Amino acid sequence: MSFLPTLVCVHAHPDDEAFFAAGAVAHYADLGHRVVLITCTNGQLGIDQAGRAGSDPAHDSLTTRSVRAGELQRAAALLGFSRAVSLGYDDSGMAGWTQNERPSAFMNADVDAVAETLASIFDEEQAVVVVTYDEKGFYGHPDHVMANVVTRRALDFAKGVERLYYPVVPRGVITTFVDGARDLGLSLPAWVLEAGTNVPDELVTTTLDARDYATQKQAAMATHASQVDNDDVVRMNEDLFTLLFGTEYYQRAWSRYAANGDHADLFGGLSWD
Repeated sequence: MSFLPTLVCVHAHPDDEAFFAAGAVAHYADLGHRVVLITCTNGQLGIDQAGRAGSDPAHDSLTTRSVRAGELQRAAALLGFSRAVSLGYDDSGMAGWTQNERPSAFMNADVDAVAETLASIFDEEQAVVVVTYDEKGFYGHPDHVMANVVTRRALDFAKGVERLYYPVVPRGVITTFVDGARDLGLSLPAWVLEAGTNVPDELVTTTLDARDYATQKQAAMATHASQVDNDDVVRMNEDLFTLLFGTEYYQRAWSRYAANGDHADLFGGLSWD
């Protein structure tokens, strides 16, 4: 029986797994790969049941944490994750929020301690490919930036990981995407609009055709119903959603060995027994 290597995704909050690399997850799960999700925070500063942001003094963090945990489990199952691990750190909030100063905030965690935990999961799962955000956290959220820092550090401890990829949006694509959405009168979330300063097109190493998984991807996004700021994307016409989100782009950020053959496959060029 042939061995199919494991893909591990390291994300910051509940719902990130539905918006970043979700097509790749569904695709590789469909092929029979084991795909593992690690979520670093409990997302308690997301939008609460009264529609209040985490910065609002009246925000109900306890209920929000519980609601988002349930949403995360349902979305993970929809996408085909084999295992979902939550590290349980507190959401740090957006840059500049007072919650940034809390010792329990993920952005203030001990880097080596988190990295060693990640590495132990990578090794336990025989992870070969890992996906997380780039050094800017895709759009600058402190927890996304921290996810990059601890994942990069974990590579120093892990034994079997061979490649690290970042989901990115090349500048040429995001410009066309944002202009087209505005022409249609769509209000896009910050993580899309602020990705305009992401990577130059030439840094994209892997392009995945995820059109067959667009419906699954949109359904996973819809599972995070508490985060109403994503409603425009969730309610988008299926054909338009597929057009805009049916292709995923990745930057190969690190490789243990000389890499090639991965222009359309995160595992491309790797050999396994």
